[in-house]
Amino acid sequence: MNKATPEDTREITLAALEAGYRHIDTAQMYGNEKGVGQAVQESGLDRADVFVTSKLNNGAHAYDDALQAFDGTMKELGLDYVDLFLIHWPLPGKGDFVETWKALEEIYRSGRAKAIGVSDFQPHHLRRLLESSTVVPAVNQIEVHPYLTQDEARAFGAEHSIATEAWSPIAQGKVLDDPTINRIAERVGKTPAQVTLRRHLQRGDIVLPKSSTHKRIKENLDLFDFELTEGDIGEISALNRDERTGPDPDRFNG
Repeated sequence: MNKATPEDTREITLAALEAGYRHIDTAQMYGNEKGVGQAVQESGLDRADVFVTSKLNNGAHAYDDALQAFDGTMKELGLDYVDLFLIHWPLPGKGDFVETWKALEEIYRSGRAKAIGVSDFQPHHLRRLLESSTVVPAVNQIEVHPYLTQDEARAFGAEHSIATEAWSPIAQGKVLDDPTINRIAERVGKTPAQVTLRRHLQRGDIVLPKSSTHKRIKENLDLFDFELTEGDIGEISALNRDERTGPDPDRFNG
C-alpha cells in the first residue's frame, strides 16, 4: 500500500476490503497509515476480521526511537492494536537491529502488536537475531517472484517457523510478459498475474499484491478456482535470475 496519498489509500483500502481482502499492509515510510486506519474503521467490518501490518521507519532503529515511532503508528492508524509490526530493513550500516528487535519484543509484550516480525532480512541477519532474542519473528517479508525465488531465505524461514511474505510478487509487472508464464496462463484460462500469484500460494508464501485499480484488485483475489501442476511450478521456478526490483538488503542503508 505504498506510493499513495492518505485519501487515495483510504479509497483503495475500502475497495479492497469490499472485494474481500482482509490483510492490509502499510508502513511508516509510506506516509499513508492514516488512510489505512480510516478505511478499516469505516469498512463496517469487525476489527478482528481485518489483519493490519505496519513497519518501522528506517530512521527509528534505536530502542527508544523505535518505541516512540510505534506510538506514532498507533496514532496515525487510530487503532487499539496492529496485528503485525515489522522492522522494515536490517540496515547493516546503521545501528543494531538486535537492539531494535528488543523494542519490538516490548511492544509485543504490551499487546499493542499481536505479532512482530522483520522485512528484507537474509538468513545471516536472522541467525544473528535468533541468537540474541527470546521472540522468534512471526514473519519475514521479502522480495520474492519468479525472477528472484529466494530459496535460501524461504528454507531458513520454514526451518524456524518464520512465515515468508512475498512483496513485489509479480516483480512490478516484469514477469507478466514472460513466455513461460503466458503459456501456462493460456492453458489454465487465467491471467499471467493470477498464475504467478497462485504459484506463490501453492509454495506456501503469503502474497502482498499491490494495485490501485478496482479491476486488478478483484483479479488478484480470484486465485482459488484453479491449481497449477508441479510441472508448472517447476517451470516457473526455473525462471530464477536472482534479479531484484528493489534494494539489496546487504547494501541498503535507507
